[in-house]
Amino acid sequence: MAVDHYENFPVASLLLPRRLRLPVKNIYRYARTADDIADEGTASPDQRLAQLAAYKVALEQIAGAGLELPPQDHRIQIFLPLQDSIREHALPLQPFFDLLSAFEQDVGVSRYPSNSELMDYCRRSANPVGQLMLHLYQAASPENLVYSDAICTGLQLTNFWQDVAIDRAKDRIYIPLDRLQHHGITQQDIDDKVHAAERSRSHAMPGYTAPDPAWQALMQEQVAQARTLLLNGLPLTQRLPGRIGLELKLVVHGGLRILERLDQLHYDIFLHRPSLQKRDWAVIIWRALRG
Repeated sequence: MAVDHYENFPVASLLLPRRLRLPVKNIYRYARTADDIADEGTASPDQRLAQLAAYKVALEQIAGAGLELPPQDHRIQIFLPLQDSIREHALPLQPFFDLLSAFEQDVGVSRYPSNSELMDYCRRSANPVGQLMLHLYQAASPENLVYSDAICTGLQLTNFWQDVAIDRAKDRIYIPLDRLQHHGITQQDIDDKVHAAERSRSHAMPGYTAPDPAWQALMQEQVAQARTLLLNGLPLTQRLPGRIGLELKLVVHGGLRILERLDQLHYDIFLHRPSLQKRDWAVIIWRALRG
């Protein structure tokens, strides 16, 4: 299980009420395709930004008089059903613009100097998903939105710490640079561990050594931050009725279980990417049902 805010999007979940499956699918399609524009393929940065700008134009049309895209425009397949869902469920437009601004940032930003800048990115890249879900459930009270933001940011941080090595291969580092510096860790140190783990897996160079205490102390702090956010948001699972509350419990406890696995691995995410197995899901389901 990767605790990613799009891979975990409950598009076809049996726990999702049938009446909400189409709008959730339409929101997901928008988020997934825009995210892919920013991160996937071989397009140049300018080409990616131009495509995202075209998405912004379509959003602005929805916010105004409505879509005015020609029938042959590929965006019509994404934005026409999205417009219907936005109008039917009175969804706010700002979360969609926030997501788009985060995707635009992905094109040119791959480092975060401080935690506050990382949190601002999460505010726009992760939190809008939870906000839109609450609006679909007509449960977007100020208190619920605070809980939801904590969960969404906590899940995204969990995904970042789970995927440090994978992100580094894409020239991305989400650990704030000032925290790396505080613990005396350089970007080259991360690269050295990534390469050593790759050689060890290929048996080209045995003798891989686990990360040192400085790395463990750094990651212990990062994991603790994500865990605190998830626990702070957990009361939302009791405030939402029925199946959505249960599904949210499973998602939050899944994130918490990933963080436990990181602790158990002593934060060696270079040689072992933590993932959830059948026995982990048994624990997650038991905890979710226990309440």
